[in-house]
Amino acid sequence: MKKILIIEDDPYIGTLLEEALSKENYLVSRAYSGTEALLVLSGAKPDVILLDLMLPGLSGEELLPKLQGIPVIIVSAKVDIDQKVDLLLGGAADYITKPFSTKELLARIAVQLRRAAAIPADTALTFDEITLRPDTHTATINASEVHLTRTECAILKLLMQNPTQVLTKSLLLDRLSEETPDCTESSLKMHISNLRRKLRECNNKDYIEAVWGIGFKLRV
Repeated sequence: MKKILIIEDDPYIGTLLEEALSKENYLVSRAYSGTEALLVLSGAKPDVILLDLMLPGLSGEELLPKLQGIPVIIVSAKVDIDQKVDLLLGGAADYITKPFSTKELLARIAVQLRRAAAIPADTALTFDEITLRPDTHTATINASEVHLTRTECAILKLLMQNPTQVLTKSLLLDRLSEETPDCTESSLKMHISNLRRKLRECNNKDYIEAVWGIGFKLRV
């Protein structure tokens, strides 16, 4: 039975979600604040998290970076498009705006569970000093841990799966669309720039090479 954690301080909305999910045979747990959510997560890992942003104490925005390795669907009344983009870039798997259709939310949850099921259990990849664990969006370089966004992790995984090849921009965009919704032709360069900076900060080595007019590859 798949487990869903609802992090929502509004009792009415939380109960509404719990009843809808229970009818679909999900095992539901609840937290009413960010700090309570961390306590719940210390005991068991859910398959999907539904996260409200306006929480007492630790807000949803502050909590999100601490939820690595679990698909997080933001459920919020905030409709600002820039904020949505920031949250997706920051690691959220999806975003649905209140008020929402229960049917749509269930479909979005099903999508995240299907994506998670497609990831092999042993996902660690290595290249040079880098060890990447896509399931937790982290890379390790010489014992230094690097926290990556969902898109940065997906880019690095593709490069490490093809360490001797130059990956064209069109190929990267096509493959990235399978794993993350927030990478576009205009934002790809920014994502790669941020990824290169994070990796370089560990040991002053540039691991990703831009091949002018073609795409990107790992620097051997």
